[in-house]
Parts: sequence; C-alpha cells; structure tokens
Amino acid sequence: MRMVDLIEKKRDGQELATDEIKFIINGYTDGSIPDYQVSALTMAIYFKGMTERERADLTMAMVESGDQIDLSQIEGIKVDKHSTGGVGDTTTLVLGPLVAALGVPIAKMSGRGLGHTGGTIDKLEAVKGFHVEIENNEFIDLVNKNKIAVIGQSGNLTPADKKLYALRDVTATVDSIPLIASSIMSKKIAAGADAIVLDVKTGAGAFMKTLDDSRELAKAMVRIGNNVGRRTMAVISDMSQPLGFAIGNALEVKEAIDTLKGEGPEDLTDLCLTLGSHMVYLAEKAGTLEEARIMLENVIKDGSALDKLKVFLSSQGGDASIVDEPSKMPQAKYIYELDAKENGYVAEIIADEVGTAAMLLGAGRATKESVIDLAVGLVLRKKIGDQVKEGESLVTIYSNFENVEEVKQKLYENIKISTTKVDAPILIHEEITQ
Repeated sequence: MRMVDLIEKKRDGQELATDEIKFIINGYTDGSIPDYQVSALTMAIYFKGMTERERADLTMAMVESGDQIDLSQIEGIKVDKHSTGGVGDTTTLVLGPLVAALGVPIAKMSGRGLGHTGGTIDKLEAVKGFHVEIENNEFIDLVNKNKIAVIGQSGNLTPADKKLYALRDVTATVDSIPLIASSIMSKKIAAGADAIVLDVKTGAGAFMKTLDDSRELAKAMVRIGNNVGRRTMAVISDMSQPLGFAIGNALEVKEAIDTLKGEGPEDLTDLCLTLGSHMVYLAEKAGTLEEARIMLENVIKDGSALDKLKVFLSSQGGDASIVDEPSKMPQAKYIYELDAKENGYVAEIIADEVGTAAMLLGAGRATKESVIDLAVGLVLRKKIGDQVKEGESLVTIYSNFENVEEVKQKLYENIKISTTKVDAPILIHEEITQ
C-alpha cells in the first residue's frame, strides 16, 4: 500500500477502505508517513468529503492509536456530555450533580481551558481543596458510590488526533466537517462512555457560526457515534450571546450552585434540563425525554441535586460549605459597573468578544503558560431583548486590577443598544435523536 495512491484516490472522490484508513493513521502516528503527504490527504478530504463509513473508520482508527479508558467496572450506562465550546458555558458543573442525583453514573474526564475562561477542572479548583489527581481505582469507586467523579485527562488518548489537528491548524483544513466530527468523537469514545450527548453551539460565539453548519456537524457526530456502537444524541443550542450571566471561574461555580437551587438564569437552566433529559433517557432511567425532564425538575425542587454537588465536592477533597457560602471562594478586590450610555434595548452581545474581555481580566488563558485568576470575570446584568435605561448597569466587572478601562472599552464595543425592541434569540434550535 502506498500513501501517494491513497491521496490520489481521495483526490478523485473515491472511498477509502477500512484497512487503507488504518494504514494512514497508523503510519502518521508512528512517523512512517510524513506531514506533507497527510496534509495533501486532508486537503483532498476538505474538498471531496468522506462517507459515513469512512468517518466511522477514521474515528475508530484514531481511538485505537492510543490508550482507551476502561469503565466496565462502573455499574450502569455511563453517559458523557460534550460541548463544542462557548462563553459562560457552565453546563457541566450543573449537569454532573443534576443527572447523578437520578442514579446516572457520570465518570467525567476533563481538561483545563485555553481561552475565555478555564476548563471544568480550573473552575472546580475555585473550591478550596478540590483535586482531580486520583488513581483510576479510586475514580471508579467514587462513581460507583456517588454516581459522579471528575478526573484529569491522563495517559496517551488519541495521539493520532493530536498530530492531525496540529497539522490541520497550519494547513487551512480545520473547517472540514468529517475531520471535525471524527476528532471530537474519537476523544469521547476513547474516554469510555457508553452513550454520548452533544451540545453543538451555533452563533457568533460558537465554532460553527451558522445553523446549517452546526446542523451538519451535529448530524455527522451523531451518525459516527451510532455507527460505532455508542448511542448518541445532539442538541443545537444558541451561542449568539453568552450562556447564563457569569463569565469567570468562581463566578460560574456560584451560578451553577444557583441553578441547582432552582434560582439560576433561565437560559442556563433550560439548556441543562434539555441536555440532562437526553442523558437520563440514554441511561434508561426514563422512558421518554419528557419524563426525564420532570424527574430532573423534581431533584432540583427537593434539593437532592444540590446535596449531590456537596457529596461530589467533598469526596474529592473540596470544601463543600461553599455551596451554602459561595463567598468562601476566591473574591476579586475591585467591583465596577459598566453603565449604559443610552436608553433602549440590548440588540447584540457578541459572545466571543465579551469572552475576550473576561480573559483580559485574567479569567482565561491566552497561552498554555498563562496563570488563571479564579476570582475575576464578568456578570451580565442584561441579555439580548432586555430594556435598559441610561446609567443602568449592563455588566458587573470583577477585577484584581484597579484600571479596567481596556475591558470597559471592549465591552462597550460589543454590547449594542437599539432604540427598537429586539426579540431574545431562540435557545434550543434542534434536537437530533437519530
């Protein structure tokens, strides 16, 4: 088998066989196939696409290129959730305890963030003492006992995907649905889940800016999951503005606590109930999505979801008293209000630029070496469609810098006020269950 022949085959729009895809991935991983040949292939895929079978084969070849997490000792159907990213996306912090309160095992492997705010682990480290450095046996025991645990990414998961993504990043082939879908799904499958719920964002603050592209990606990932034996569903949700109100690590933990109390932002609550319904249904704890949603609403009302959060935090060394006293988490020295300069209605909140403003405060990492400030961030006081009066606060800024003029300027440039009423954006665009 020669790589040049396979490049030519895909260049001409033909379908690659399973053993040919394995040959490519194995050769690229071990270094026997050079970058320049794989970059030629990814460009051919960019223009010619891949069939459903090719996508599934590519995904599994990347899964098999490295370690795979064995969760077979955990009782029940393990359901994982993946979000394609966004600003103020606190869903994991809410969903974990919420779904675990219904007996669904959540064995979560999470990483640190590079961008607007920290990843799930960074956010959880706003809780004093919380740690994810636990042995695999303890991780499995915690999930069996409490139905939830979070561990840091370890081992050599999907090395082929890491190499391939780095190459795509410098060869203008990132924006390829087959390659994006296979990349995301390879990591989820290697992490050992039995079923997967995908939160595919759409809008200005999302990787996929248009609904058509988001739909195409969601369907591609659902088909890959189902084709390789993982029951998979997707929700396409809005990211034209930040989700919820809080953007920043300790601030987002507090918002997650509020949401589990039934006092969280309407959009964050709705999305968590929607995603959670799919997770509960896939775990076979409910017969329908509607029944699952009612069950989730009940564990918020009766306090068992909040209790599960306390158990989760304390089991991994965290100070669970922050659930009742969030002020025990890191606090910013300075609090400033961004006042509206005119009367009107909030017409636009450009999510990724508002996220950049939070990063300027230190809430996220600009580079891998950056140190996150867990205390700082932003809390939106208005969302798209809300009426606002001159002098009223649009955003509260939590900072450890006395001078926040650059942040204020960034926010003013990216929160647009209109004189005419604007409708709030649709939150849930589609649910893909097949």
